[in-house]
Amino acid sequence: MSISRERLHTLLGLADTELVLEACETDEQGSHLVERLRFRSLRNGAEIRGLLTRPPGNDGPRPAILYAHAHGGRYEIGASELLDGRPALLGPPGPVLAEHGFVTLCIDMPTFGERSNVTESAAAKAALWYGRTLFGQMLAEQQAALTWLSSREDVDANRIGMTGISMGATLSYFLAALDTRIAATAHLCCFADFASLIETGAHDRHGHYLTVPRLLAETSTGAIAGLVAPRPQLICVGLDDPLTPPPAVERAYAETLAAYRAAGAGGDISLVAEPGVGHVETRTMRDAALAFLTNRLAGTGSH
Repeated sequence: MSISRERLHTLLGLADTELVLEACETDEQGSHLVERLRFRSLRNGAEIRGLLTRPPGNDGPRPAILYAHAHGGRYEIGASELLDGRPALLGPPGPVLAEHGFVTLCIDMPTFGERSNVTESAAAKAALWYGRTLFGQMLAEQQAALTWLSSREDVDANRIGMTGISMGATLSYFLAALDTRIAATAHLCCFADFASLIETGAHDRHGHYLTVPRLLAETSTGAIAGLVAPRPQLICVGLDDPLTPPPAVERAYAETLAAYRAAGAGGDISLVAEPGVGHVETRTMRDAALAFLTNRLAGTGSH
């Protein structure tokens, strides 16, 4: 079931959001620099923490990554994932991405990190009562972060990718579907057909944030990921992950692959599906994602 970007935007209840930078502190960490950022949302006045890693020096505009943090029930982590990692990751992604030449930005999503004083349940209910969705708010803020990131003098706005694990993965491919400024996306451990999850009860393992009224009446996650075509997309899953059971992955991937082939871009979609692996990043996934992002955004293969 195909869907237009405009209709997806409406279903998600996205509201235009702008982030204004109010403060920045820079720390030198040897192999990379860290910027600790304070944004203000012009939509609702919220203060939003941002963390950014980048290579030292200034040798012209660089490729960049918008990094979306995960959920995992660890509401206290949020954007700190970029610098400190989390149990599902091999290690902090920010320093590694800086070593590969990327400027990488991560912001606290609503109910996470320094914004965890409001519960996910309360935020989701409030959004739905106003005809919006918490997921739509998250995506709108990620889009605003993308706008800010693309405006930096040290960033090449034509070479911005997006990545994340779990909730961050879902945010990555949904935002890439909505916003063509995302030149490439690599996402880990959260790609599955939602209808298939409901059929098995696995949908209840996902958070309230992902509740979007009428979404499955009009489209599917595979079709949404297909909106990313023809831009490159890497999908990584563990075949023993209860959040992404194999039948749900296969169904979603078949739809996404069909969309890429229809766009003449069958070679720009790839799936890494590891047997015996649960809801965690593996060395194979990390190596594949780094190679993909470097080739598509930083290397001679960028486009």
